Amino acid sequence: MRDILAEIVEKKRTIVAAAKKSVPLDELKENLPCGTFRMAEHFRWRGWGLIAECKLQSPAKGRLTTSHSVTELADIYTAAGAAVLSVHTDPHFLGSNEDFAAVRARVDTPLLRKDFIIDPYQVYEARALGADAVLLIVRILTPDQLKELLYLTWSLGMDALVEVHDRADLEIAQETPAEFIGINNRNLVTFETSVQTTLDLLPYADTKRTLISESGIFAREDAVRVHAAGCKGVLVGEGLVKSANIGAFAKELAEVGIKEQ
Repeated sequence: MRDILAEIVEKKRTIVAAAKKSVPLDELKENLPCGTFRMAEHFRWRGWGLIAECKLQSPAKGRLTTSHSVTELADIYTAAGAAVLSVHTDPHFLGSNEDFAAVRARVDTPLLRKDFIIDPYQVYEARALGADAVLLIVRILTPDQLKELLYLTWSLGMDALVEVHDRADLEIAQETPAEFIGINNRNLVTFETSVQTTLDLLPYADTKRTLISESGIFAREDAVRVHAAGCKGVLVGEGLVKSANIGAFAKELAEVGIKEQ
């Protein structure tokens, strides 16, 4: 069976190597402003949040929308009350650093850099782009790499969403002091989704941390289910961009935790 994740990570090594040649790390670090942990601040005060993803394409399903650009999606999500915007910078999702920079220039909402981070260089790059948070995927990192990247992220004033898929991933994540743990409902080999993944893992999760359910949210009821089970937010991409009314659905998801309290 085709391992899409392995293919993406292998390609990412080439992309990172090219970026280092184009802009050396020492140059990237120059005049780098420190972040202010804006993602954590939102969840601390609100207790629930929608992380809305500006997603144009999926490696498994191809193009998801041709009706909106990344910046247009950012405008819609912001108006709907999204807590954080997730912006892809990986080409497999039609993402780019230029798209991220364009969204950063357009909105004040906290931004999560959505990418396959395997090297400290990418964390510095994220801060240089104006990111408030980065995604760290347990499955593609060793435990030592995960801790190194987590501490580096914090040292730059950014939050980290540490992504897990199964119980083994969760155990590794919880051996770190990670504040945000995202349970990915997408099988990282087949890229199929099921909210049941979140529901199955939550009994083993440390409820003192902020738990986010990622992917597979296609209806308000999906978000209500994971909220009732203990999640403090959802990360939604495909479900939003393929909905009949993106703004209305985003608003519903943003208000789930508030209405259900």
